[in-house]
Formats: sequence, C-alpha cells, structure tokens
Amino acid sequence: QLQLVESGGGLVQPGGSLRLSCAGSGRTLDYYAIGWFRQAPGKEREGVQCIDSSGGTTNYVDSVKGRFTISRDNAKNTVYLQLSSLKPEDTAVYYCAARSYFCAGYSHFDYWGQGTQVTVSS
Repeated sequence: QLQLVESGGGLVQPGGSLRLSCAGSGRTLDYYAIGWFRQAPGKEREGVQCIDSSGGTTNYVDSVKGRFTISRDNAKNTVYLQLSSLKPEDTAVYYCAARSYFCAGYSHFDYWGQGTQVTVSS
C-alpha cells in the first residue's frame, strides 16, 4: 500500500516562498503521477499542479503559473512543490495524491496524504 506524507507548510509573509514535500512509502513513486491539490476554508478542493511518471507537468490553475513549480526526485521517492511569490489567496491545506502514470482530475487519484497547512499573511 502506498502512503504519502506532506511536509513543509507553514506561515509565510506575502511574497515569500515555501517548498512542500510529498514523501512516498510502501511503494516506489516511479510509476505514479503525483498531483498537488489545495483546499481553502469554505471552498472546493482544486488542482494546483501534477507531474506524471515521465516527468511531464500539468498546470491545473492559471493563478499559479510562473509562481509554483513541481518536480520529482525518484531517488528520494519524493515530489516537491516550490511555492514562490506567495499571495494571501494561496492560503489553504495542500494535499498530494497519486495515481498510476498519468495526471488527471482529482477524483481519479487513488492515494492521498493528510495535507499540510500553508498560511500567507502579514
């Protein structure tokens, strides 16, 4: 059974940066697409970015283009989401999720982490 654990969230000022990590255990992540999703209070969960098993990336939402970057290190069985130029509207719980090989909408992901809180505030 694949398990995912997110880390790296926290409180950051507007314009700041964070790097979120999604560490896999139980199985290698080599054959999985990993997506990052977020959910703000009172809002629906939305996709942020995804990286497929070959390293191709998908951007789910225009508001993070040029500010967020997804990457993977298969040797460490970890996927990262670099958050830069953060805005208050980026405040949310960020989740990573896995599905076989290819990126897709969030309802198609099979394994989920517990989430990490990102708060952008001065």
